[in-house]
Amino acid sequence: MPGNSRNVSKRVVSKKGAVKGSGGKNRDTLKGRGKTLPADERPWHKGYSGSEKLPEKTARKQDKERRAAAAEGRAPKIGTPGSKDTTWGRGGGRGTGRPAPQRGGRGGQFRSGPRIAPGRRSNPTKEGPELLLGRNPVVEALRALVPATALYIAQGIDIDERVTEIVRTAGDRGIPILEIGRHELDRMTGGVLHQGIGLQVPPFAYENFDDLVAAALEQTAPLLVALDGITDPRNLGAVIRSVAAFGGHGVFMTERRAAGITATAWRTSAGAAARVPVSQVVNLTRAIKTAQKEGFTAIGLDADGETDLYQLEAAVGPLLVVVGSEGRGLSRLVGETCDLRVSIPMASDVESLNASVAAAVTLAEVSRRRIHGR
Repeated sequence: MPGNSRNVSKRVVSKKGAVKGSGGKNRDTLKGRGKTLPADERPWHKGYSGSEKLPEKTARKQDKERRAAAAEGRAPKIGTPGSKDTTWGRGGGRGTGRPAPQRGGRGGQFRSGPRIAPGRRSNPTKEGPELLLGRNPVVEALRALVPATALYIAQGIDIDERVTEIVRTAGDRGIPILEIGRHELDRMTGGVLHQGIGLQVPPFAYENFDDLVAAALEQTAPLLVALDGITDPRNLGAVIRSVAAFGGHGVFMTERRAAGITATAWRTSAGAAARVPVSQVVNLTRAIKTAQKEGFTAIGLDADGETDLYQLEAAVGPLLVVVGSEGRGLSRLVGETCDLRVSIPMASDVESLNASVAAAVTLAEVSRRRIHGR
């Protein structure tokens, strides 16, 4: 027989009939939902103004999300009503719940507005939420009004004055307080010492560099610290702590290939990062030159420096202390840009000091000279 009518492998599909209608059953689903509300009127949006009460269904969903986030050790995927801040720090007064204090002159007056030039914004980190660990760092963060998304407390924690203040402050600010097992907190922190308490915060917001320099120049004896390739957040935190202890007015470092303000840096600084302005710059050499044009004397800490720290006459004027990295010290361009290379005299044949220790010794000597005038 001609053709392929005897082909047994031929696929035969029955013709599909017409699709039947719903008969009006689904007519309501075709209706529009009305106009789209503005962001400040949508309770589920991060821009919600908080002027209206949350709908019951939305409140249940947000509560469910907070519980799920706590169980998974992450930040809740919801915003706090009335809050548009997604970062924290001294960067232009954002994220602290109050304007950053700015000097209005040598008399110590504070200006109410944030020191932000037109068109400039602080530079927040690109990392996700961080956990601030330890009782002192957490209480300092809450005192500084650092925005937080959750407070984690280990079950069976020993209660002292700091824990009492932490819980009371978190409750007053409406921060969710979540009690979890100690093993769960260990897992969330990667085994880092937490003392049974952790505060989850959004990424840090850095101060604008031009504002950092301008604010320092309004002080009687400006003192800044620049970090050249410090990659250990513990060293960064220790330097910030020393700057706060010896009357420094700010710290700046590069955005890339350098440590930033993380939970580890915050813990090492013992909360000093809330009091000392910290800035990030794209090019450290260019930033140092900018400070020099504003009247700062840049000194680079170098074990082979030609100037003895204890003979540093420039310590009483506007000073910029440049600290090199943990291994290689000052980079070539940064070292050539500095006005002076300063060495720290040592009694033994120790090759060099840790970066944060060298910074602390230098800042202590600068502070001593400024107090005694010589």
